Amino acid sequence: MKTVGALLWEPGTHSGWSVEEIELDPPKRGEVMVKLTSSGICHSDDHLDTGDIPLPWAPVLGGHEGAGVVTEVGPEVHDVQEGDHVVLSFLPSCGKCQMCVSGRANMCVLGAGVLAGYAPDGTHRIHARGKGVGAMSYLGTFAPYVTVPVDAVVKIDEEIPLMPASLIGCGVPTGWGSAVYAAEIQLNDTVVVFGTGGVGMNAVQGARLRGAKNIVTVDPVAFKREKAEEFGATHSVASFEEAGPLVEQMTDGQGADRVIITVDVARGEIVEQANQLTRRGGVIVLTAAAPVMQRDVQFDLFSFAMSGKRLQGSLYGTTNSRNDIPLIADLYKSGRLKLDELITRTYRLEDINQAFADLREGKNIRGVIVYDD
Repeated sequence: MKTVGALLWEPGTHSGWSVEEIELDPPKRGEVMVKLTSSGICHSDDHLDTGDIPLPWAPVLGGHEGAGVVTEVGPEVHDVQEGDHVVLSFLPSCGKCQMCVSGRANMCVLGAGVLAGYAPDGTHRIHARGKGVGAMSYLGTFAPYVTVPVDAVVKIDEEIPLMPASLIGCGVPTGWGSAVYAAEIQLNDTVVVFGTGGVGMNAVQGARLRGAKNIVTVDPVAFKREKAEEFGATHSVASFEEAGPLVEQMTDGQGADRVIITVDVARGEIVEQANQLTRRGGVIVLTAAAPVMQRDVQFDLFSFAMSGKRLQGSLYGTTNSRNDIPLIADLYKSGRLKLDELITRTYRLEDINQAFADLREGKNIRGVIVYDD
């Protein structure tokens, strides 16, 4: 079928997205077609444009955070059927590989190929200007229709509105899981969250749900500091320099129990800042993406080792999409987790470059592309 999509033809050059006609193949074995309601605007797609996440191939259809309705199923698809409401998971989970069966579905072997430029079988489902087009995370949600692996589709309750549900495919579980699973926040903990965009704000929500006593957010954008308190932050400051004395005072000089890094781009110096804020035996969680070629990190290894701290990397919030996407949807349905409030602005697909400009300027918690009925 013919539709439209937002493509990057020159990744890493800040050239922006080109909205143009694309041709989408029907689903093959183990695939489904989904008509999307909306797609979140996430920093990971912007990293493709800036080159922080380099792509040796082009073009790419961006977008990896969406929800919609299944319109067609391919052979050997049994988990979903036409008409089902689904969230697209930016990391697929096959349920069969060693990582999946050992409870680490976020590290599924299929996820290793999400930036390979092809569908899992090594071919293309998307075509433009006579060329095959790769899809971000096998998805490509910057188009109103997608053909995707069924392993990247999670069915949800039809009572859940699809526009807020689209955020459950990436930003919400990544932040929420960073607090709940990766940081293992305990009742009465003091928690610091660096960065309160679409991921960090959900780390705040996770910390609140886990019963943290103090939740300190660090963000230079005043709008985000104000919003953080609506999502559960007890204190919001603009910088590391402000956070240090505050954390010291509220913990009698011991430091924060957990520090979670969810900034837009992780630079080397922020790890040591987190280290300085963390108490003996505490946990530092690094969720933010760093430029792929960054190698230099200033870090006090002596105090880190002698104080028994843990530095934990977290992909997709260390969540299991098949379990946690429905769980997060239920938390939203029961009023315990905010989703609608995350959406600051909505955009049409043709305004996608403005949406990314607003993202970089810190104007949104989450911008969302909305597709016409």
